[in-house]
Amino acid sequence: MSTRELVVLGTASQAPTRSRNHNGYLLRWDGTGVLFDPGEGTQRQMIHARVSAHDIDRICITHFHGDHCLGLPGVIQRLSLDRLRRPVHAHYPASGAEFFRHLRYASAFDEVVDLREHPIGQDGPVATGPFGSLAAVRLDHRIETFGYQLVEPDGRRMVPERLASFGLRGPDVGRLRREGALRVDGRLVALEQVSEPRPGQRFGFVMDTRLCDGVFAVAEGADLLVIESTFLDEDARLADEYRHLTASQAARVAAECGVRCLVLTHFSQRYADARRFHDEAAAIFDGTIVVAEDLMRVPVPPRR
Repeated sequence: MSTRELVVLGTASQAPTRSRNHNGYLLRWDGTGVLFDPGEGTQRQMIHARVSAHDIDRICITHFHGDHCLGLPGVIQRLSLDRLRRPVHAHYPASGAEFFRHLRYASAFDEVVDLREHPIGQDGPVATGPFGSLAAVRLDHRIETFGYQLVEPDGRRMVPERLASFGLRGPDVGRLRREGALRVDGRLVALEQVSEPRPGQRFGFVMDTRLCDGVFAVAEGADLLVIESTFLDEDARLADEYRHLTASQAARVAAECGVRCLVLTHFSQRYADARRFHDEAAAIFDGTIVVAEDLMRVPVPPRR
C-alpha cells in the first residue's frame, strides 16, 4: 500500500532544546523519500523515528544556516555505511556549493553511495519522476534560500461500475488507461467514459524567510504545507529583522492559498508553551493545524 506522510525529525530553530532537535523532515511519497533540511543530530533522530537510510531518495536543502544542514555529514556517511546501491540526489542553493562540499567531506569515510548533486540557481523544476514534479522557489532570508513544492500531476480514477457496464476487466483496463481509447465488442470506449478526474496532490516546504511572493507560490493549493513559524506576533519586529515568519503570518499564507493541513515548525526556544502557536494560527486559519513535535508522523490528507 502506498504511503504519503511527513516524518518529523526535528523542530527547533537556531538552538535545540531538551525536547526539540534541530530541523529534519522526511516526506514519504509512495515509493519516494525526500529528506528536507537535516540539521545536527538527524541521523540519531532517524533511528528513533524508525527511518532507514534506504528510505532516502533525495535530499533538499533550503539554505546553509547550520540548523538546516549540519546533519548532512552524518546522513551522507550513513548512506555509504548502509551500502545504498542506488543514486541519491541532493538539491541545494548553488551559492552554497562550497558549504555543501565541506559538509559532504567533513571527515574521512569509505564513500560508497552515488550522491548526485544538483545546485539550484533559479526558480523552477529541479526533478521529475513517478512522484510528479519537484520545484524550487526563491524565498527572502538573510542568505540565499529556496522553498520546495512537490506536485503530483492530475490523473483519472477508474470507476468500477462504469468499467463493468462496458465489459472492461483485467489487462484491458490497463490498455485503456495507456492508450486513451479501446474497442470492446465493436464499440469504441474512451477513457473519459469509464473514469473521473483525480486532482493531483501537492506538498509545500517553507523554511527561513519573511513574507514574500515565493512563500505564497510554494503554498498554493498545498494538501500539506510545512512552514516555519519561528516567532509569535508579539515578536513581529524580531521576525522581520531576522527574516522569519510568525505563526499568524504562516496561517495567513495557508488561508489565502487554500492549504488543507498546516504544519507549524522551527520554533524559537524563547517560547515555553507551543500551544500558543496553535492558538495564534487558529484565529486566522480554520483548516487543520499541526504544531509539530519531534518524531511525530503527519499523514498527507486523503484526496479531495
